[in-house]
Amino acid sequence: MWFVPVVMVLAALAAAGWFFLGPDPALPHALVAGISVLIIACPCAMGLATPMSVMVGSGRGAEMGVLFRRGDALQGLADVRLVAFDKTGTLTEGHPILTDLWAAEGVSEAEMLAKAAAVETGSEHPLARAVLAEAQARGLEVAQAAGGRALPGRGYRAEVGGQVVLIGNAAAMVAEGVSLGALEARAIEAADQGKTPIFVAEGGRLQGLMAVADPEKAGAATAIARLHGMGIRTAMLSGDTERTAKAIAARLGIDRVEAGLLPGDKVKALKALAAGGRVAFVGDGINDAPALAAADVGIAMGSGTDVAIATAEVVLMRGDPGSVADAIGLSRATLSNIRQNLFWAFGYNAALIPVAAGVLYPLNGMLLSPVLASAAMALSSVFVVTNALRLRRFRAGSGAD
Repeated sequence: MWFVPVVMVLAALAAAGWFFLGPDPALPHALVAGISVLIIACPCAMGLATPMSVMVGSGRGAEMGVLFRRGDALQGLADVRLVAFDKTGTLTEGHPILTDLWAAEGVSEAEMLAKAAAVETGSEHPLARAVLAEAQARGLEVAQAAGGRALPGRGYRAEVGGQVVLIGNAAAMVAEGVSLGALEARAIEAADQGKTPIFVAEGGRLQGLMAVADPEKAGAATAIARLHGMGIRTAMLSGDTERTAKAIAARLGIDRVEAGLLPGDKVKALKALAAGGRVAFVGDGINDAPALAAADVGIAMGSGTDVAIATAEVVLMRGDPGSVADAIGLSRATLSNIRQNLFWAFGYNAALIPVAAGVLYPLNGMLLSPVLASAAMALSSVFVVTNALRLRRFRAGSGAD
């Protein structure tokens, strides 16, 4: 912006000539008009229009617990047409509890739970914590497991007391040739209630069934309703069974469900969803990192893992799904504010440059004083800054400025 000080010097000289010599031949009209045009055409307001709005919008977001890690994320959210959610820890509390136990014939509940807990000691899955917590609450003695191995999207297996114990969903049991018997109907019933059924097998024989429930977050249904009110569709991508995922989605009012997904499958699902417009993905776990990176805008829960937070472009510090609607509303308000600023900056130049050039001089002998041109240029920048500061009035729960 090297020409700014030049314009200021010329404005000062022109102002001195205007006041001390008057608009006479001592200061030719062409020079007055030329200097006024230079001052009016200074693009200060246009240069401030976008960065000021982005800066104020980002600051307001931080006050609301919404951190935009990049300025383009603040602008990109405004065009999102669908928001896809992970289930566990995003729409649900992420603290599942074991609600039901059904032991197979000839097996006690305590025996089955102890074996399951022994295997789950090597798992990092949230469902494992529910099983371990129940075993601890019952005062069961948990044996040492060896050779633990995760089965992505299916379950976990380990050796306990010389026997291979398998824990997982129906697909894991079928793959190992384990017959589900009468407990299959129990699993379907639990899934229809929004619970996650977990089978336990030892040595190829079914030991029993557990049902784990992860309560929905208090504001999850309200958050989905707010997004619908903003004209945004919703989806849920989950590794859970289809019945369980659909039961939870129905309670929350989610439009579309993709269930039984592996971490890599979530990326494929997002690409399919992106055919209908820009997509944002909300997640919190390590397994969500690929999807957060693949989405048009990745949104991580601040209560989630460091990997998810580092991958996402937007971080919700409160872990409240309602903050997703706040972030999108703030993004739209910021884009609207930028358009207002640019409209004013261009309109100011379009209206005053002809006047500064002397378009009115043939009609009434009027020339725009360089002093007035300098004041107009400054006021234009003040207007842009003041308009950007209006974003500080944005409130959580509102959809616009």
